[in-house]
Amino acid sequence: MDKELSSIHYDQYLQLQKILDAQKLRSEEFKEPAHDEMLFIIVHQVYELWFKEILHDLGSVMDLFSEGAVEEADIGIAISRLDRVVKIQKILVDQIDIIETMTPLDFLDFRNYLLPASGFQSFQFRQLEVSLGLKRDNRISYTQCAYSGVFSQKEQDILDALESGDSMLELVEKWLERTPFLQFDNFDFIEEYKGAVENMLISEEEAIHSADYITDHEKNLRIRMLGETSSYFNSIFDKKSHEDNLEKGKLKLSYKATISALLINLYRDEPLLRQPFMFLQKLIDIDELLTTWRNRHAQMVLRTLGQKIGTGGSSGYDYLKTTAEKHRIFYDLHNISTLLIPRSALPKLPAELKKKLNFTFSLREE
Repeated sequence: MDKELSSIHYDQYLQLQKILDAQKLRSEEFKEPAHDEMLFIIVHQVYELWFKEILHDLGSVMDLFSEGAVEEADIGIAISRLDRVVKIQKILVDQIDIIETMTPLDFLDFRNYLLPASGFQSFQFRQLEVSLGLKRDNRISYTQCAYSGVFSQKEQDILDALESGDSMLELVEKWLERTPFLQFDNFDFIEEYKGAVENMLISEEEAIHSADYITDHEKNLRIRMLGETSSYFNSIFDKKSHEDNLEKGKLKLSYKATISALLINLYRDEPLLRQPFMFLQKLIDIDELLTTWRNRHAQMVLRTLGQKIGTGGSSGYDYLKTTAEKHRIFYDLHNISTLLIPRSALPKLPAELKKKLNFTFSLREE
């Protein structure tokens, strides 16, 4: 250490005087103090502190994935840090219960003093969205202006840099595309999987026809539903169809990345694929909890404001509800579940490939 270690007081270390002196009630400035404005300020300050920690952890994971090949140990670190993000997100959702202890009339006591301040002006939250993968072209706007227009030039430059760089979604796509086991000697994963799906669908159709506990009408309905399932499976075998959907914005991950994510999900029990599977699950958790938070936020706004316009000029509840539905980032990873087949139907891996997917340790000298 260049600097000699010295003692420090709890208050100094946490800079508590700065933090505890940061609650300035606007209602008091106007000589009409509103009791619940204190709660409103503290809840939102706590949100911003948690956003800072999320960005800190997410940024470290993005750094690990920005260096090309990702070491196995780094996958474990990424899982650990994303798990922390997930746990923080659960707290963010639960904080809405606290703010809902403030009634609509309590909020109206000071709401007019907030104009035009709004949660839409949270720079850290916009950083988080863009870092995860919600870029400008996929964003629903609540005004005719760019979402970044409410920020300073310095903050706009930071958001522009994030927009032009690789997001977590794009880094994961590149990582998935490097999966080495899609083609292994004579084992072609997609062809083997296609055969397994066809056999599974044939077996299911035969089971429906031979069932003596359902009517012919019900059998026809189930056969029709099976046909719809078959069509969805067929879409994963058609690379051009996948790329067309990418062009239309219906999908985000490349064909190869999607196939790799499917392989990882299907063979998750193989030791070498266990951590990659857990990592993908954490991304799904983050996406799901972000959607949950948006929905809870929208419901809280509806409960507190009804159909009033938001302080930032948005349509309020309607806008928030729409973003919950449209601003999902890792939607393609959720969809992998549609393509899963039972373990009993999985194509058997060649012995050499299975050996490579296992961690082996031996005291014998070669």
